[in-house]
Amino acid sequence: MFETDYQAQERIFVTEVVLREGWPGVHAESEESLPRHTLVLVEFSEGRKEVARTLSYSVPLPLPAGRLPKILRKAHRREIRQWQENIEFEKKAERFCRQFAQELGLKMKLTRVERLFDRSKVIFYYTAEGRIDFRELVRQLVRALRTRIEMRQIGVRNETALHGGLACCGRELCCAAFLRKFSPISIRMAKEQSLSLDPEKISGVCGRLLCCLLYEHHVYQELSRSLPKLGKKIRTPVGPCRVVRYNIFRQTVVLENQEGREVEIPAEELRQILAKKQEEA
Repeated sequence: MFETDYQAQERIFVTEVVLREGWPGVHAESEESLPRHTLVLVEFSEGRKEVARTLSYSVPLPLPAGRLPKILRKAHRREIRQWQENIEFEKKAERFCRQFAQELGLKMKLTRVERLFDRSKVIFYYTAEGRIDFRELVRQLVRALRTRIEMRQIGVRNETALHGGLACCGRELCCAAFLRKFSPISIRMAKEQSLSLDPEKISGVCGRLLCCLLYEHHVYQELSRSLPKLGKKIRTPVGPCRVVRYNIFRQTVVLENQEGREVEIPAEELRQILAKKQEEA
């Protein structure tokens, strides 16, 4: 039954591609299976086309078409030459930008330089603590490179996503692998999940709170909605206890009695105890 349902769904080939060496990979769809290290022409959602290199073998998956960037075809020789020239141009543009920024005394950190495949403009990604006047820098870059210039300021999380890397879990960074939008993360999420509040344990490579704190947060909120808050003292059949933590996977609540002994009971059982106490009151 499972195989029949699986085969009945629309299937596409998914391949990981990279636009430049050292950049994080991007998953793209194709109509055919492609071997590794193939140069292909990829179309993104905004209509922009880029040459990229396949990093993995194509895998057929039951996914609807149109959700991922699309591999149009193998890149032509002329497109490959243009792609290679763009890479060399980016290296030159980066050298100019670093030199001019240093001469102008601009407090910025250049993260990446990208020349669009159609050569319509060059984008300089950077981080900075405050607002910077780039007018003179842009004028000098335009004179040196003879092209449109865009200075794009990004945050530290975006910077980490551009560089990629491994997270503390051993997997590829979420921001580099699949996250395309960053959501607000608060220390309260770690508290509600009974996690260590040690900054080193709940912070990512970027120095900000781990994005994955958000993934299961709604499940903890749902479990705790009908339960007493953490730290609250309640009366139980075994005497007065304090709510210590929730175990979301076992669907249990850990209580601590006056002697400091911990007792783990099912969340549903605690709900029934509280409901009975409320009826008696």
